[in-house]
Amino acid sequence: MNRLAKSLRPLGFADCPGWDRDNQTLAFSAFRRCADYAVSNSYKSGSLGISFDALQPAFAAARVLADPDVRQARAFFEKYFVPCRIGDEATKAFVTGFYEPEIEASLVSDAHFNVPFLAKPDDLVKITQENRPAGLDPSFAFARQGAGGIVEYYDRRAIEQGSLAGRGLELAFVADRIDAFFAHVQGAARLRLRDASLMRITYAAKSGHPFTGIGRILVAEGEIAADEISMQSIRRWLRENPDRADALIWRNRSYVFFREAPVSDPAAGPVAAAKVPLTAGRSVAVDRLLHTFGTPIYVDAPTLAAFGNEPFSRLMIAQDTGTAIVGPARGDLFAGSGDAAGEIAGGIRHRADFYALVPRALVEGELHGA
Repeated sequence: MNRLAKSLRPLGFADCPGWDRDNQTLAFSAFRRCADYAVSNSYKSGSLGISFDALQPAFAAARVLADPDVRQARAFFEKYFVPCRIGDEATKAFVTGFYEPEIEASLVSDAHFNVPFLAKPDDLVKITQENRPAGLDPSFAFARQGAGGIVEYYDRRAIEQGSLAGRGLELAFVADRIDAFFAHVQGAARLRLRDASLMRITYAAKSGHPFTGIGRILVAEGEIAADEISMQSIRRWLRENPDRADALIWRNRSYVFFREAPVSDPAAGPVAAAKVPLTAGRSVAVDRLLHTFGTPIYVDAPTLAAFGNEPFSRLMIAQDTGTAIVGPARGDLFAGSGDAAGEIAGGIRHRADFYALVPRALVEGELHGA
């Protein structure tokens, strides 16, 4: 059995600021989606020691608890879990935000809609320990199957300058280069087509190159002050510097390929890494090497008031991941879909405390030396 990481310190729910004021029914709905998925699927267990098997009793109980009220939902989490603070006062814990952009688009290109979203190419291969060639950067998760073997894939600049043109990979076209870039950063988008129908695209693969945040470049080069960096300020810089925008964007060599995803519920978020639709304000992206998808995580960020104009103290469910999400107390909060959600997500960069809700049986087993 996996041992719990020493960075997880068992506490009581009274030690989670605002726990009694939170509406855990919304978190329960998100948790229930993972529980339903777990009937015939599994999640890889993270190295913090919260195993997928340990979550199974709570998953099973959630599947038979229909539409709980606040009291019942809170009691459910208190029955099956023990809050464990991740790290201590010295831990550099913080949250950012992400969202699903909504962009006007077309299924055919013309003079206005001419920036494509591309599907995964057939020569892109996932790199594993078995097929990784000598000399390939160890950070590469994808590469290209060439005639002479596996080689580095085309990067963002090469692709945007036409290295994949003529291969029929275009899923849809948008008008704005900057909108497309931010959809790549978010890993998903809702496309509003000309006939007013909705098309959803989501992450399928990437070129393999390491992600480089252009915001960090702008700060390092003195273009934007560190305390002013946000999605909005980055967008503004790109708009105000069109002659320099391409060169900056191309410094992020990572390029994302998409797939079309069904829109079964327009009100729900995109299906993300945990293979369930995200819930606005209740789904959090985490470091998947450390955390196990489906784990409830209580986040206390008292200086964050973008959600509901009150200090952010909410139970979240680990349901996504991201290249920049590294460390046990690092989270990316899903703000929802559309421009309003983008305004919320773009301004989130706050210190926070994280409390992983660890299955009670696992904590008790640790305490008794099991």
